[in-house]
Amino acid sequence: MSALDTVKSFGKLCGYNMRIIFSGKFIWFLLVGLALFFFLMFSAASRGTELSHSMVYGQLTIPGLLLVFYPACFGIQNDADHRILELLFGIPNYMYKVWLFRLVMIYVEVYLILVVYAFLARILLYPVQPFIMAAHLMIPVMLFGNLAFLYSTLIRNGNAAAVLSVLTVILALILGNTQLVENKVWDVTINPYEEPENINAAIWSVILLKNRILMVVAGIIFLMSGLLGLQNRGKFLG
Repeated sequence: MSALDTVKSFGKLCGYNMRIIFSGKFIWFLLVGLALFFFLMFSAASRGTELSHSMVYGQLTIPGLLLVFYPACFGIQNDADHRILELLFGIPNYMYKVWLFRLVMIYVEVYLILVVYAFLARILLYPVQPFIMAAHLMIPVMLFGNLAFLYSTLIRNGNAAAVLSVLTVILALILGNTQLVENKVWDVTINPYEEPENINAAIWSVILLKNRILMVVAGIIFLMSGLLGLQNRGKFLG
């Protein structure tokens, strides 16, 4: 097989999986995410909110989570609706490889969309660096995306997993707003561009680094737990 044929086969594989993941609704989630981004952006501007990297980061967080929640929460349910769960479970270890591949595809796609959103924010609001901004946003997006995937393997219902994911984000926001600066290392909603005024820049960098490491480790744990949860074949096919 030539390199061109390999690329075409890979493209068809990606397209097939994305159709199953989003169940033909990707364009709607893209449009809703874009509409939400514009609404938050112009709402902040109309309130006279100070334009900054911190503000743009905050406006992009919710659309990013919206884009990742649907495929993460409803993916397994969509597999059941398309009657391919039996096929996936019929091949040893195939289920894990398929879903790991799908999650990678989801995160790459969300990252590229966030780059576009950040580029629009650069044009309309504030001169941010789109690729760096999107990279910062992908850390909480991957954390909550993996957690939503874990919920979907435990509950096996997309709607319930989505509700639980949203409630988890709300709880995280509440806890993040009540934490002291010294405890921000545990804040999963931390804004990397919002440096507190009463703390040294070097100390803040250390806190931010520890926070990012903890979030990445937690995201990996959620991912592995979700993949291990797929071992219970009877729970999904029963």
